Amino acid sequence: MSIVINTPNGTIGRKVSQSILDAGEALTVISRTADKAKPLSERGATLHQGSIDDPEVLRAAFRGAKTLFWLTPPVGRPDYFAWSVEAAKRAAALASEAGIQHVVVLSSIGAQNGPGTGPVGCLLEIEDLFRASFANVTVLRPGFFMENLFRDLATIQSMGTIFTPLPADAKVPMVAADDIAATATAALRQPGSGHRTIGVHGPTDLSQRDVAALVSEAWGRPVKLVPVSLEDARAGMVQAGLPEFAVDIVIEMFAAARDGRMNAAEPRTAETTTPTSFAEFARTTLVPALNSAAS
Repeated sequence: MSIVINTPNGTIGRKVSQSILDAGEALTVISRTADKAKPLSERGATLHQGSIDDPEVLRAAFRGAKTLFWLTPPVGRPDYFAWSVEAAKRAAALASEAGIQHVVVLSSIGAQNGPGTGPVGCLLEIEDLFRASFANVTVLRPGFFMENLFRDLATIQSMGTIFTPLPADAKVPMVAADDIAATATAALRQPGSGHRTIGVHGPTDLSQRDVAALVSEAWGRPVKLVPVSLEDARAGMVQAGLPEFAVDIVIEMFAAARDGRMNAAEPRTAETTTPTSFAEFARTTLVPALNSAAS
């Protein structure tokens, strides 16, 4: 019986897929294009080509499966909220029909507050859809991805500056994608019983000012933090070519963070604390990317 992953080509889905295969588990993946999933299928994963909103693709992928990893894809369409919820609703029904016993849902910090939190706004409803259909559901709510700093590579490299509409001194959980994937892999391979909601918080909470100081230390060059207004952030995203619907959703998330609605609901514990520090991430991942950009 296999583990099904609905998003094997994204940052987290790819890492989880590779880890499942490394562990010798049977893996089934759903991908719109065979080429993107080829590295996984070449290692033995069963590929079902198509969209996660196609019931026939889901039926085929869920047949004979024991566990499902469900990750809502990033914002990519104007009807993102309705589409994401409908896709999850269909998946929950078909997975239950297929006899899947356990679901791991990748959610997010702030999901407990529901709508009004940008792309996170649909995740509480998605969590609840799976909880209503399965006796065994593990919901993972990671903090802010350290990898979000890749969006700032250009301004760090050219200006030594991180521009942010987020509160400069509010400390929030920050976690590396590798640690999120490791937590998800463990939950898939050793599923618990009942309904569990687990935070994934990194080793310590950090402010945006802390982040700038740690990047500066790792890079060996001064990096300053410059707070910007939501209006300026909107203008920058529009100038970068983001579609209006995506800009609106991201700005809503920034506003929610300013209001404290993107804070963690789960307390920091030994279970929620993951090992990769931001200092290590900056040294081993971010700085090499900065140096590569420079060359």
